[in-house]
Amino acid sequence: MRTLIVEDDFTSRMLIQELLRLYGPSHVAVDGQEAVDAVRAALEAGEPYDLICLDIMMPEVTGQEALTAISALEAQRGKTAAQGSRILMTTALSDSENIMRAFREQCDGYLIKPIDKARLLGSLEKLGLGSADLG
Repeated sequence: MRTLIVEDDFTSRMLIQELLRLYGPSHVAVDGQEAVDAVRAALEAGEPYDLICLDIMMPEVTGQEALTAISALEAQRGKTAAQGSRILMTTALSDSENIMRAFREQCDGYLIKPIDKARLLGSLEKLGLGSADLG
């Protein structure tokens, strides 16, 4: 499983990367623009990400804006939401407005920080990306 972790906080990035290390390689982006650029490069190389863990609150390009741009990039390449990367929003924001907006923009899951290992691995299993037995 190829993963892109998009997180501006170093500690959160390292935690998610450590939790996912048994599932395969992960790349890191520190803001939404880097995430969009990384997804574009991966699509152009024919090696799209299986999973994108996307923080909402980031400087410059927010996670919500990056989610919209990533969905558009995948659509331009003929990928439906079901065929594209699975996107988990990872955020401290638990209000219904942010949650509903993320799902409208085609995210596949929403995890509230602090990220809990069991919830993350359970989300992977629900998305068909891995077995919780690995963790």
